[in-house]
Amino acid sequence: MQCLNVDLGDRSYPIYIGARLLEGPGLLAPHISGKRVCIVTDDTVAPLYLPALETALAAYQITRVVLPTGEAFKNWATLQQIFDALLGERHDRKTTLIALGGGVIGDMTGFAAACYQRGVNFIQIPTTLLSQVDSSVGGKTGINHPAGKNMIGAFYQPQAVLIDTSSLQTLPEREISAGLAEIVKYGLIRDADFLDWLERNMASLRALDSDLVTEAIMRSCAIKAEVVAADEREGGVRAILNLGHTFGHAIETHQGYGSWLHGEAVGAGMVMALDLSARLGWIDVQQFERGRRIIAAAGLPVAPPESMTVDDFRRLMAVDKKVLDGQLRLVLLRALGEAIVTADFDTDALSACLAGAQS
Repeated sequence: MQCLNVDLGDRSYPIYIGARLLEGPGLLAPHISGKRVCIVTDDTVAPLYLPALETALAAYQITRVVLPTGEAFKNWATLQQIFDALLGERHDRKTTLIALGGGVIGDMTGFAAACYQRGVNFIQIPTTLLSQVDSSVGGKTGINHPAGKNMIGAFYQPQAVLIDTSSLQTLPEREISAGLAEIVKYGLIRDADFLDWLERNMASLRALDSDLVTEAIMRSCAIKAEVVAADEREGGVRAILNLGHTFGHAIETHQGYGSWLHGEAVGAGMVMALDLSARLGWIDVQQFERGRRIIAAAGLPVAPPESMTVDDFRRLMAVDKKVLDGQLRLVLLRALGEAIVTADFDTDALSACLAGAQS
């Protein structure tokens, strides 16, 4: 097992990374203050990992909430099921919520923890590659709205993140590729050496080579922990973590939540960000092609759905958390490994990028 720390003063917490971590109570116990826990999972993950977690937590009084699987259920109605269970079982402020599942479960459980009795503790146990390297770390929680993804939520940090790499063995290939999108993102925005390493090892990562996957998770979480420690509430540098997300969220919203996996939409969105960066003259054509090649090698789409028009993108990108004072800000690249957040870009270049993505 390896351990990283997210340094946020009195809200700091550990990230435990290793195989078969779900099978013992030792890592979780220090982060549970009361005698009661509420495990929130979904109907795909529950048969696979809920029994082992319940065995590890046999010393506690357990409430189980099993939600339907998928991004389409990341909404108020599903969130209400968590509150119904907590209130129905009379959980108090000393209860600990435990998110067992992918990013949807982690986001909703964290948001429920932030709201229930104005805040109770929670622990993240992410079971998908994407949630292990991204959504479980950093304290972003929330739900979707029909008009925009993740537009309702809160910043609320967990007590701990437990990443059991054994859970990746049950993921379909498509989910592995979705997780690799976020891993590639870290190389593109902040670590050119990591991007080189990913380019060399992509085939083995897709085949779930244990040592390489563990290293990729470690390096990704280390980058995210560093960025979050510098800017917890996304007032500045943290926004670079959204490379490709403004385009990607537009794709997800247009297609219907769950039609495209989040990582798939981010993959196509990162290619669009690379394209716009090249059109602005910030990276050259060779860098654009290399970035697109790495994203394709991860098994990700490199273009948005043909059904989306330029007007669709403009309408949906206007509903984005990075829009300030009516100005759209985008995460773009000055070089591979160097990202910026800016509203200072040629709008004609953006129009050409959006039109070119559909050609």
